[in-house]
Amino acid sequence: MKSFTNHTIKFILLSLVLLTAITANAQDARLRFERLNVLENKAQDVVEVNIDGKLLELAKRVLVKVNDQDAKKVGQAINGLKGIYVRVYNFANENEYNITDIDEIRNQLNAPGWARLANVRSKKNNQKVDVFTMFTGDTMSGLAVVVSESKSIAIVNVIGPIDIELLAEMSGKMNIPKIDIEKDDNPKKPE
Repeated sequence: MKSFTNHTIKFILLSLVLLTAITANAQDARLRFERLNVLENKAQDVVEVNIDGKLLELAKRVLVKVNDQDAKKVGQAINGLKGIYVRVYNFANENEYNITDIDEIRNQLNAPGWARLANVRSKKNNQKVDVFTMFTGDTMSGLAVVVSESKSIAIVNVIGPIDIELLAEMSGKMNIPKIDIEKDDNPKKPE
């Protein structure tokens, strides 16, 4: 009887450790935006979107039932999501925000579990775009996009699996931003 109890206790402890690790991994996909609160007083325009819980469930149900094929595709793409969080700050003048505020968000994305999917740097408007994904096993559990320019900052944090290919197909439709990367037709030759 004593042996059975020790094995049972070990099994329960192991299960709790694994469950804690899985839960912690799922929560890690959520970015902490608190550091950006100081930007609200400096920004000319602020957009804050928090879609989760019942509101997200309602959006999923509505999008798949409407008579618009594009809306149905968006509904399919977001079917497994747990939350969508967006922060956008627009400033009247260049360099009105401290770059360390954005670097703190990018540092969160350097934590274990996150992997950089894309990194774009453009001298036009001093633009930096970083796209990160987080996977739990073979399933995407998070997506983060950080865009900073001289007069604006935009951060999107999606928690849960999302069909990237389907969303890319929707690019430029239904107010989903068009993904457009400029190509330099006259590259400089090395000197």
